[in-house]
Amino acid sequence: MTQSWHNLLFAHWRVDASRVRRLVPTMFELDLFNNEAWLGIVPFYMTNVGFRGVPSLPWLSAFPELNVRTYVRVGNRPGVYFFSLDAGRRLAVEAARRVLNLPYFLAEMSVEVGEDAVVYDSARTQRPAGFKAKYGPIGPAFAACEGSLEYFLTERYCLYQQTRRGVPYRLEIHHPRWSLQVALPPRWAASLSPGRSQADPAGSDIRAAPGPRARTLRSARPRTAR
Repeated sequence: MTQSWHNLLFAHWRVDASRVRRLVPTMFELDLFNNEAWLGIVPFYMTNVGFRGVPSLPWLSAFPELNVRTYVRVGNRPGVYFFSLDAGRRLAVEAARRVLNLPYFLAEMSVEVGEDAVVYDSARTQRPAGFKAKYGPIGPAFAACEGSLEYFLTERYCLYQQTRRGVPYRLEIHHPRWSLQVALPPRWAASLSPGRSQADPAGSDIRAAPGPRARTLRSARPRTAR
């Protein structure tokens, strides 16, 4: 499966690792940076969603998505663990829930792209959770250096989840290195924090990646995490 991501915001905060540990399945080790856990909110717009070699359909393959995530590892393989994913396309939500058991939710979403900022609005259709933000990049683009916090938070090449039967799996994700920019502190309101996890407002990292960046999910079937 292929996807192209546009106008991303990587917004991260330090969170209490013990609280995150209670929310993540025990078979996944928390991946910490300097012994600290991080919570991320990542809004963006997707295009070209579909299977390789199959023409994309604009009314089906382009829509906003928003994920809330933390970071885990199995052995020497760091990856992403999603607490929630909101999307503006019902078919995508239902397919991801059914096939991958990912915590997708249908939402009413809009993305307005201006010359210097993105206005993003998301509200779940059935549960009281939403996100509103205005954000944009400032400064020159750069690639995160290995070992840096930016690299730790953004350069992730697999996700971890469980099947409906509780079997852990890993899904490989292939994409080029992100071209990042420092972002203006976004103006926003959000009610997406999982399990009442408290973010440290003094410990944040806010980066924009205007994109686009193509991503390929290579594993058609879940692969046992090991």
